[in-house]
Amino acid sequence: MVNLRISYDIGIISRHGQRGTVPRGTMRDSLVVVNFKTYQTAHGACAEDLARAMASIDTGARMVAAVSALDLSAVVAAAPGLEVWCQHLDPVGFGSNTGWVHPETAMERGASGTLINHAEHKVSLEHVAMLMEQIPDGFHVCACAADIHEARALAALEPSFVAVEPPELIGGETSVTSADPEIVSGTAQAVREVSTRVGILCGAGIKTGKDVAKAIELGTSGVLLASGVTKSEDPRASLIDLVSLL
Repeated sequence: MVNLRISYDIGIISRHGQRGTVPRGTMRDSLVVVNFKTYQTAHGACAEDLARAMASIDTGARMVAAVSALDLSAVVAAAPGLEVWCQHLDPVGFGSNTGWVHPETAMERGASGTLINHAEHKVSLEHVAMLMEQIPDGFHVCACAADIHEARALAALEPSFVAVEPPELIGGETSVTSADPEIVSGTAQAVREVSTRVGILCGAGIKTGKDVAKAIELGTSGVLLASGVTKSEDPRASLIDLVSLL
């Protein structure tokens, strides 16, 4: 098993020079990441159906499905034109690592990125750092943060994206862009002060196209959401609404 109890000099392990500057989001290059979590409506055959619905949306936005490792291969096969990420990965190699999620296997199964440090699956900063060291360039990492302070620390590792999601708003009816716009704009500013190579997302309560447009206005590159789609009575209609102003 990998020992995660190590210390890092964050300045040394940052991936300087690996990515170009990430501009403030615009309506035509925005990222919409749908986290399938383990919702009954987004696992197994339902995950495949939802992925196909996402792939069918005519939009200039970049759509990503973050799926369970157990559904990864099936979703990639069901929606070959859709970008598919894992919900979590562990910094392990081949060997005695029972129960861990192996990055190379995920990539072999079609994953092009991953979430890490989600509020529902927190890990240490060292875990994120070790994962960043292990993955190849071009594999996307979206590191989730609960607040501006954590976002700043994660940005120093230079993942592809940092997504701020206040835990108390996750799964709620009120969008973070309305309930706490300052944490969105503050995170965007803090991350860019650390690295202009890191994109910024926001999440928690995102459900409508107006929420997405407001997130872009506040300085993000896009959004990370789940229940706004996975718990919708008409997921495809919700997806269309989410990108309607992009």
